[in-house]
Amino acid sequence: MDTALFPATPSGLLDWLRREMAPYPGRGAMMLRIVVTTVLVVIISMTLQVPEVMVSAYMVIFATKENKVVTTSVGTLLIIAVTFAIGVTLLFYRFTFDFPELRIPAMALILFLGFFASRVLAIGPLGFGVGFVIAGTQSIAELMPTADYLVHWILWLWVAVTYPIALSVVVTRLMSGPTKPTPPGPPKPKKRLLAPDAFTNPTHVHFALKVTLAAMTCYILYSAVDWPGIHTAFVTCCFISLENIGATLHKGTLRLAGCACGGLLGFLSIMYLIPHMESIVSLAFLVGAVVVLAGWIAAGSERIAYAGLQIALAFYMCVLQSFAPDTDFDHIRDRLVGIVLGIVVTTLAFRYLWPEQPALQARHAQ
Repeated sequence: MDTALFPATPSGLLDWLRREMAPYPGRGAMMLRIVVTTVLVVIISMTLQVPEVMVSAYMVIFATKENKVVTTSVGTLLIIAVTFAIGVTLLFYRFTFDFPELRIPAMALILFLGFFASRVLAIGPLGFGVGFVIAGTQSIAELMPTADYLVHWILWLWVAVTYPIALSVVVTRLMSGPTKPTPPGPPKPKKRLLAPDAFTNPTHVHFALKVTLAAMTCYILYSAVDWPGIHTAFVTCCFISLENIGATLHKGTLRLAGCACGGLLGFLSIMYLIPHMESIVSLAFLVGAVVVLAGWIAAGSERIAYAGLQIALAFYMCVLQSFAPDTDFDHIRDRLVGIVLGIVVTTLAFRYLWPEQPALQARHAQ
């Protein structure tokens, strides 16, 4: 599938967008499942006051796939990976909570191993997910007043992440029709767990080093200037990094465009709608309306799907900050600043450190 950068001319871009936004069989059904599950998650989390509502809502669009078989498989693997990663990060904190001189090198090592695994393992996204969750949860130690509070927050984070994934699987299975049997074809060759050149091809190590350097550079920068609101720089470095500079820039552009769109929708909602909302029902309708757009884009091809996830996440960061209406615009500013910083640092790392030749097809990673 062609994953080239966007067309250079305005007319070409409009034609490209028209093709990418066109309906096709199954796209509307997937979007509807995302909307229904997201609305349920918002109502449940707001009613029971499950923290990190925006994370819970995002996990729905992240975990919902094109059919119930893939959604079930992905959801099961995600829950296993998150559970394992949360257990490991709690174990690590026994040794790193009060010792940044241990925690920061440990974060770098975990990121390196996670991204190396994403390149050499057949289940690479699982390796990435475990590494990112461990490193990401280790990066928030400075924000926690006590170790007890940290443990409490991390355990609630596990709940906030896993229950929406499980609910996505249930809703997808209930709303999907029977899976059509596929005619038998020639037997597929068995896929090796480990790439044949895992320990002989230096590009795997170079890739992991570049991502680790970019992410840790951003972490050190926002920690040094005491601006934790731009922590999205760390996340951006991890999530946009692909095999070559062209694919990475494409994904970075989708992330920036999606976040700008979602941030604008969040800004307008905070400005004109949220001050007049007094119930969970009105909030659920607002979230559902935006998720129609985000879910439709996320259900598209890999050339545009990532932008849908970012529209949703940026919007959630604006309107699902707490259990009460919030009119704080600083979150929108900080998030966009962090994204731009992450894209710039990642681009520099991939441009000047062991640049790889563009592949014929960019992998739809993470």
